[in-house]
Amino acid sequence: MVSKDTLNFAAKDLLKKIGKEKTSREYCNQETIFRQGDAADAMFYIQDGNVKVTVTSRRGKRAVLAILRQGDFFGERCLVRRSLRMSTATAIHQSTIARVKRKTIVRIMQQEPAFAKLVISYLLSRIVRIEENFVDQILHSSEKRLARILLLLARSGSQSDSKSVVLKVTQQTLAEMVGTTRSRVSFFMNGFRKRGFIHYKGGLRVHRGLFTFALLE
Repeated sequence: MVSKDTLNFAAKDLLKKIGKEKTSREYCNQETIFRQGDAADAMFYIQDGNVKVTVTSRRGKRAVLAILRQGDFFGERCLVRRSLRMSTATAIHQSTIARVKRKTIVRIMQQEPAFAKLVISYLLSRIVRIEENFVDQILHSSEKRLARILLLLARSGSQSDSKSVVLKVTQQTLAEMVGTTRSRVSFFMNGFRKRGFIHYKGGLRVHRGLFTFALLE
């Protein structure tokens, strides 16, 4: 198995090799980066912020596939020649996204097979994370999913300290991520606030206690 540190190095090394061949752009909250059905002609890298990846059925039903963080690549379907986007990528709040053309990625991978293996390992790790999200949807309550999403957005985890993190995300966006209604999210958020897991001051602040709650079965 490839370690997280190795995968982070692969992402940074790729950006270094790309150099000036990438373009960066600021995206506002809820701004679309690419849509389902668009031509897949580039990969993207999150320099700052978060991105939501969703898929919509022909009947209009939408599901959240992944919540991506700073340091993540996405749009890897461009590696398949003449393919279309199978999902929609949207900035959750203000985010800085780098765009790299398909031909640039392919050239680097062809020139450096060892590096190509790291990229493949990185993409496989993404697939594992998406599978974990599906398991979370099946096995855990909406309240637990909301707690874990808040922690994900706050980049919290077992190594986090006790300081709070400010989030600028709407309850409607959270509802779409969890797969429930805005009213249910509001109910859960009020409960989190009363238990001291979150509070509102200059934005939503997530506290360390929510991590312990999210781990409880």
